[in-house]
Amino acid sequence: MKITGIELIRLELPLRPPFTAAWDPQPRRNFLATLVLVDTDEGVRGVGSGDSMAGFDGYLDLFLGTDPLALARQVRVLETVAFHGCRPWPLEAALWDIAGQVAGQPVARLLGGFTDRMLAYASTGALAGRRERVEMAQAAAAAGFRALKIRVDPAQCAGGLGTVAAVRAALPGLKIMVDLNQGWRMPGDTRAPIDPVAARRILDQLAELDVFWLEEPLAATDVRGLAALRAAGRMRIAGGEMVRSYDELTALAEADALDVYQPDAVLAAGISRARTLAEHVLAKGRMFSPHTWTNGIGLLANLHLTAGVGGGPYLEYPYDPPGWTPQRRDFMLAEPVTVTGDGYLVLSERPGLGIVLDDDAVRRYRV
Repeated sequence: MKITGIELIRLELPLRPPFTAAWDPQPRRNFLATLVLVDTDEGVRGVGSGDSMAGFDGYLDLFLGTDPLALARQVRVLETVAFHGCRPWPLEAALWDIAGQVAGQPVARLLGGFTDRMLAYASTGALAGRRERVEMAQAAAAAGFRALKIRVDPAQCAGGLGTVAAVRAALPGLKIMVDLNQGWRMPGDTRAPIDPVAARRILDQLAELDVFWLEEPLAATDVRGLAALRAAGRMRIAGGEMVRSYDELTALAEADALDVYQPDAVLAAGISRARTLAEHVLAKGRMFSPHTWTNGIGLLANLHLTAGVGGGPYLEYPYDPPGWTPQRRDFMLAEPVTVTGDGYLVLSERPGLGIVLDDDAVRRYRV
């Protein structure tokens, strides 16, 4: 089998109302997505998505004419591309999609087949007032979610901690995660991350609220600082969602810096490398719960990965209505990826990643 074509399709969806994310102070008026379609000489098409793939067009010749099932070779080539700038991992997701279709199995089974479902946590992103966030949390719990993640901006810490406290008081049985978003920056954001003293102060306050984990309390490069916070033992420390290489992931693991490892399969180091990391950290008794903040295709890639290796106990589910709903997030799919009434994401029996595109939507929103 050979790769005969790779097409990158850029999509743009207007957001209504403007979606202001905790990590980006500018109103988001458009949602951008890139589809990666990989065709083979045997008529199998793989689909991936997740990153913008900006600049990847110049590297297509490295993959055309090669075997899509030679995943070890493809990953090594993708790592050389990643070194030079763009995050190319949606292509690897498309190759795993092909591998699953050829085998006639869901990708999760190829990755280990531990389970066919994962508990989801509703992952919020917008800056919201206390009352608004409590009402959203109550609605999420009514919809079946057993866990919720709240972004807290360290620059507005008192308000953010107050919101967490209000949600805890309203929903005492809900698992709550908190994300400080200190592991990465939007382009142009030159603010320094908070230091370990400030992070420890926030952690101590959140520990009193029975928060399940604290995500990205420090810069991703502060391995020693993260390890020290984790060793303090007051709360689980999570991170690793946007690291750029497998070496960065293993540095975190070797330092035992995290309780919860979160590499996004379509943004960080790819499905293959993330599986290797997962097997290592799970064997040490740590958690593996990939980050997802892209669309339903990226969500499916991370779902297959996590279910395959037996990660969890929760998987991130981007969800923050009314600005961010499954229908808007997954506008390129025939059906949005949804959660069951008892809070689970359940894998379909379709081979590969189980992706079914909405061809009309792809045509309508193509840039």
